Amino acid sequence: MPGVNTEPRPPLILASTSAYRRALLGRLGIEFECVSPATDETQLPGETPPDLAVRLARLKAESVAARRPDAVVVGSDQVALLGEQVLGKPGTVERCIEQLRHSSGREVLFLTAVHVIGPRGAKVESHVDRTTVRFRALDDGELERYVSAESPLDCAGGFKAESLGISLFERIRSDDPTGLTGLPLIWLCGALRRAGIPVP
Repeated sequence: MPGVNTEPRPPLILASTSAYRRALLGRLGIEFECVSPATDETQLPGETPPDLAVRLARLKAESVAARRPDAVVVGSDQVALLGEQVLGKPGTVERCIEQLRHSSGREVLFLTAVHVIGPRGAKVESHVDRTTVRFRALDDGELERYVSAESPLDCAGGFKAESLGISLFERIRSDDPTGLTGLPLIWLCGALRRAGIPVP
């Protein structure tokens, strides 16, 4: 039929074990698999936060693409910045509350890098999504109730914007609302199409 692509599409692999990224990619309704990239995420001396996010997204994709050259591989990494301070995943309730306390009434910049490698490296693309979150002034009672309710200990910045974390904000400035959650789907859809995976 005219306009119908009969070429078999390449496999799609998400170079991540993140449940958040897996859920985001799953929204596209495309079959894919998740493979752990086993990447050292240590920041290099003198490395800027944007460079860190881009490098880690690329390394994750390259690590998996080396094992699966037949596939389209997606790597992603996110860095959260409060001024010059990089906000990691808090890991404990105490650190999460302290991190959110420092963010209260301030803006946090989220840099989400994506790196896509096509089959046999024929197509390679990178992108960095920038999202700015303005937190409202938060008191300790609100912080404790929020962290107790959602336990966002594995999230950069210490919140889940896709659920109750939205109550902590005054505003979000972004070109792609999925970028804040960890995988900017608007850009990724275009990159997947260019790599041979039709979306939709």
